[in-house]
Amino acid sequence: MTVRNDAHAALVGEMWLGAARNLRDVVMLTLGTGVGGALALDGKLVVGRMGRAGHFGHICLDADGAKDIAGTPGSLEDAIGNHTVFARSEGRFADTHALVAAFRAGDAEAGEVWLRSVRRLACGIVSLVNAFDPEAVIIGGGIAKAGEALFEPLAGFLDELEWRPGGHRVRIVPAALGEWAGAAGAAKTAHDFCRL
Repeated sequence: MTVRNDAHAALVGEMWLGAARNLRDVVMLTLGTGVGGALALDGKLVVGRMGRAGHFGHICLDADGAKDIAGTPGSLEDAIGNHTVFARSEGRFADTHALVAAFRAGDAEAGEVWLRSVRRLACGIVSLVNAFDPEAVIIGGGIAKAGEALFEPLAGFLDELEWRPGGHRVRIVPAALGEWAGAAGAAKTAHDFCRL
């Protein structure tokens, strides 16, 4: 039996019991301290040769940007992950929760930082959509708890950036299982292994 990483397990859980149920081609992003990810094509989790598939936090958005922990310059993880909020806000906000609270309260500087981050997230999403043509992109993790403060501007940026042949737009869907997605996916993986 193989070990699932947390984002892979979360997508398995969402496909079994959550927001990706009955979908065959799905991208998932887990937005938290960093950015995790997972991909299913034709109903099957893609793990890759070494298990690295789905590490979408380490895709490059800026070739001239600072390198992230995996050595990727200008990564999606550094653009939206909680671990860089202090740096992105020039020391004003310690974490995403404080940044989003200030954004909701109408703080212009917080709005600039937050919306720049969400636009970069949208750039990462459209890149993944162009690469994999999924039915939906599932957004989970702690940052997804920002709700409309995340999903409303994200939709606006996707209206601007997404290539939509024939008017088709990819669905952006909040994860349904929250912090239990990974546990559900691990249970499903163990269940399926035991049936072999």
